[in-house]
Amino acid sequence: MEQRRYARRGAPGYLVSCVFAVLLWSVAWAQIRYSVPEEVDVGTVVGNIAKDLGLDKHTLKDRKYRIVSNNADPLFHVDQSDGILYVSRKIDREEVCAQSSTCSMNLKTVLESPLEVHYVVVEVLDINDHAPSFPDSDKTLEMFESVLPGVRTPLQPARDPDGGPFSVQQYKLSHNDHFRLEVKDKGDDGKIPILIVHKSLDREAAGSHSLVLTALDGGKPPKSGEMNILVKVLDINDNAPVFSQDVYSVMLKENAPIGTTVIRVNATDLDEGPNGDVVYLFSSIVNRKLLKLFDFNPSTGEITVKGLIDYEEKDKYELEIQASDKGLAPLSTQKSVIIKIVDVNDNAPEIEVTSFSSSIPENSRPGTTVALISVNDLDSGLNGKVICSIGEDVPFALTPSLQDKMYSLVTKSPLDRETQSHYVLTITAKDAGQPPLSSEKTISVVVSDVNDNSPEFSLSPYTFYITEGNNPGASVFSVKASDADESENAHISYHILRDGSEDNKLTSFLNINSENGEIIALKGFDFETLKTFHFHVVASDSGTPSLSSNVTVNVFILDQNDNAPVILYPVSSNGSAEGVEEIPRNVNAGHLVTKVRAYDADIGYNGWLLFSLQEVTDHSLFGLDRYTGQIRTLRSFTETDEAEHKLIILVKDNGNVSLSATATVIVKLVEPKEAFAASDVKSSTKADEDNNVTFYLMITLGSVSALFLISIVVLISMQCSKSSPDYTSKYLQETNYDGTLYKMYSLVTKSPLDRETQSHYVLTITAKDAGQPPLSSEKTISVVVSDVNDNSPEFSLSPYTFYITEGNNPGASVFSVKASDADENENAHISYHILRDGSEDNKLTSFLNINSENGEIIALKGFDFETLKTFHFHVVASDSGTPSLSSNVTVNVFILDQNDNAPVILYPVSSNGSAEGVEEIPRNVNAGHLVTKVRAYDADIGYNGWLLFSLQEVTDHSLFGLDRYTGQIRTLRSFTETDEAEHKLIILVKDNGNVSLSATATVIVKLVEPKEAFAASDVKSSTKADEDNNVTFYLMITLGSVSALFLISIIVLISMQCSKSSPDYTSKYLQETNYDGTLCHSIQYRSGDKRYMLVGPRMSIGSTIVPGSHANTLVLPDRRRGSGEVRNVAFYQGRNAHPNYLSTKNTKSQHLSRTAP
Repeated sequence: MEQRRYARRGAPGYLVSCVFAVLLWSVAWAQIRYSVPEEVDVGTVVGNIAKDLGLDKHTLKDRKYRIVSNNADPLFHVDQSDGILYVSRKIDREEVCAQSSTCSMNLKTVLESPLEVHYVVVEVLDINDHAPSFPDSDKTLEMFESVLPGVRTPLQPARDPDGGPFSVQQYKLSHNDHFRLEVKDKGDDGKIPILIVHKSLDREAAGSHSLVLTALDGGKPPKSGEMNILVKVLDINDNAPVFSQDVYSVMLKENAPIGTTVIRVNATDLDEGPNGDVVYLFSSIVNRKLLKLFDFNPSTGEITVKGLIDYEEKDKYELEIQASDKGLAPLSTQKSVIIKIVDVNDNAPEIEVTSFSSSIPENSRPGTTVALISVNDLDSGLNGKVICSIGEDVPFALTPSLQDKMYSLVTKSPLDRETQSHYVLTITAKDAGQPPLSSEKTISVVVSDVNDNSPEFSLSPYTFYITEGNNPGASVFSVKASDADESENAHISYHILRDGSEDNKLTSFLNINSENGEIIALKGFDFETLKTFHFHVVASDSGTPSLSSNVTVNVFILDQNDNAPVILYPVSSNGSAEGVEEIPRNVNAGHLVTKVRAYDADIGYNGWLLFSLQEVTDHSLFGLDRYTGQIRTLRSFTETDEAEHKLIILVKDNGNVSLSATATVIVKLVEPKEAFAASDVKSSTKADEDNNVTFYLMITLGSVSALFLISIVVLISMQCSKSSPDYTSKYLQETNYDGTLYKMYSLVTKSPLDRETQSHYVLTITAKDAGQPPLSSEKTISVVVSDVNDNSPEFSLSPYTFYITEGNNPGASVFSVKASDADENENAHISYHILRDGSEDNKLTSFLNINSENGEIIALKGFDFETLKTFHFHVVASDSGTPSLSSNVTVNVFILDQNDNAPVILYPVSSNGSAEGVEEIPRNVNAGHLVTKVRAYDADIGYNGWLLFSLQEVTDHSLFGLDRYTGQIRTLRSFTETDEAEHKLIILVKDNGNVSLSATATVIVKLVEPKEAFAASDVKSSTKADEDNNVTFYLMITLGSVSALFLISIIVLISMQCSKSSPDYTSKYLQETNYDGTLCHSIQYRSGDKRYMLVGPRMSIGSTIVPGSHANTLVLPDRRRGSGEVRNVAFYQGRNAHPNYLSTKNTKSQHLSRTAP
């Protein structure tokens, strides 16, 4: 902190101080002055006393320089080593000097030997460290609302321990309309705030006012304190009672009983206490005769009937009433109450229908007239005023005519025959009497059809699968469209849309039956030539004008085993499958003689080839790998073995009816020297051939995978496009019964009841006599259908299919199932549990748990795609009825792959396991020579397992090139004498996941003279052939797996198409990315009511199956209560008959019984 000393206040002052100190030195006395702000930190330097007094700081300790003080805890201390004055503890100016304007402290310092006394004055400077505060934080004042503006009320001032400019300097009052603030300055006593009434107060407008008084000091920024002021406004009687209405008017029936409430008036007074209490009474000017007819309650304001009310004597009364408060000087208000006497209503209206048209086209515009209605009522006044209405929610309305009591029945909204073709309208005529009387008339209106609906196909798009080699002229599939119209407007014809596009050129080989949509193939299809195509079918109705719609038909050709294997190697110059192989006689067992290569144009099992030895001269000499076609020696050759051996190899596919081909290999044994010359060339040639076969297998694998993905996409599109069916429920229908209820009847059920369809019936029973005119009465009965447990829980989907990304968090919810029950209460309360039957799949359910209340399924462990790809289990949903009903559903779970496996180097691998290898090649090889091939494997699939190779480091980029897809390292040019004899190549192998994983391999290439390379060439060629054969074997296994997966999906699709018997539901699915899996489903049989139904995937052809969902339908027969349930109701004649209640009995009668009088 900045130190301020007296000596620093100016140069002249400093010189005077120095002279004064010299003069006083002789008497060993001096005085200096310092200033320091309050609240400084402990250890703050106040000043250098030794320097300012001219003392030798080296003698201070010996002379015991100190401050003489009686305080045990002094505020300051001096350091004897340097004579500097320090702060010993926090200084609070307000504590030390209270309210003094200046705060100085005299310190006495002493030196011994000789004795010297020096006085130091320390002035403590004030800082703004206190905020103003009021004695009370809340203050309540009371003022009458009659107080006049200008009244002054002094308030308690705020206090601030700081002094000078840091004390309270001003006051502020929060913004308001009724008060202002004035401040009176009383000098040393401070400033006094005064509250002044600025505007008249009104308790009824505001019963209190909340103000905030703020005190501010002179600091920068200023500190403040607040006091909340509540001003309560006291009441005076300045408001008269006010009635809730300006005019009171009420209608009263004649002959109303004595004590009947006519009206209740209400008046309020804004004052409080007695000033606000209201009493009611008749005015002094009211006619005395009215006091005999009506009574007025002074407390409640209720007017009641006191005498006989006669409409014929007077139809209207006007009463003058008064409301007064209970103040010392009461205030009152008067009002009039008009009472209108109402006549009794005793005639019902009559309805007559004229100019009626029973049929109307559905395209009629709103406002089209259907019929004219006239009504009449023999009563007069309001009792004779009739209002007509249509009770039902129908697209018709009644509009009043120019002539009184005439109405037009018109359409009020567009009609749709397909939604409703027949309306039974009930027209009600009601008069305005009290109580109102009414009558009804029934009109039947038929809506005639117009051609306003286009045909709709049952699916969009259609997807069909045709096995190649079909019979020309035979029906291959059919499409179906429906039209919601009727007669000719619904008659549909079909034709194929031919627009000249590439796909539609194929439609020249198709024909369609215009009547039933059956499609005929005019030629046979070949899978190897054409795998898929699509075209469009148009459906047109026979209306005028004709309407049409079209649909896309996707056709997939399925493969058959119609191609025999083709031998790629060996092939002689004349094209036959023959070849000659020369091998040294001194080779060991396991030596690779050659590799038979073949290709099949079919796919899947039809294209999966197996090799076998059909004929061989010596079975002990040669062996054949059935999957790769490699021919190897089984033992070493002896001198007695023949020099030439003939092997006939049979190559056959795995179709249902296998096709095959044969190849002949002549093996000649030669002396080692004769084999050296060809070994180098042959090793290179074999490597090239192996690479070609691998390339072809990769192409085939890619094609099959693409075809499989296309089938999945088509399957998904079919599932998404399928619309949900409509359902119609059969309701309890009532027929018009024309008869007379007499004495006693039984109300019985005439058809089975279904609470889930309709749980409540409101029945109107009409009794009519045979008089002229006939009189009738009605009775309404409410019948509630109680629930029985006749519905099993139904799952929203069946089966469920869920997709879980591997590496999920254990204990987290992964998916949930949901079932609903059409019953109610306990019969509809559903609990869930997992069915554990001990099967292999269900053993996995020990890692799953289900919430019995909401069906939420929790995984107790994380899943690994490389260990487990799919499993399924069953969930059972049971209701709480007695007996309990239940249903179960299959849950298929697919584990989705993540990129969690780095590539693994298969070759090169050194003896210690590291990815390192040494390759020796002759120096005289040409450009393009195959040095070696880096092989790697990734346990992931899809893009996560697709590996790419790149050269991360190489000694000479001009010498070697790396194929990024196969990992082959080849020479880019011939070697020269100046090229180094050893080259190091580091190859980076990485996958194509979103976050790529990688591995590296090191290859040391050594250049040797041709003679040195001969010795190792034979062994190396055999080794390389083995490695190539392994890769080819893996590719063939992968090709077979993908093909089998494709065939399974096709079989599933065909089985679903064939077994479809009921409409499907389309659900909203959750779409997943990077999906790789196998479509699967489970088939179950469930029995109920001696009926068996097939439960399985109902896949809409052309709809979309995306991860997380299936669209399946499970329709169970519903047991309903049988007919014949009797509901007995007794009806009694007479005007005082009371409503009757129903009693339900399960009786086997189904009739309406009548009891004789």
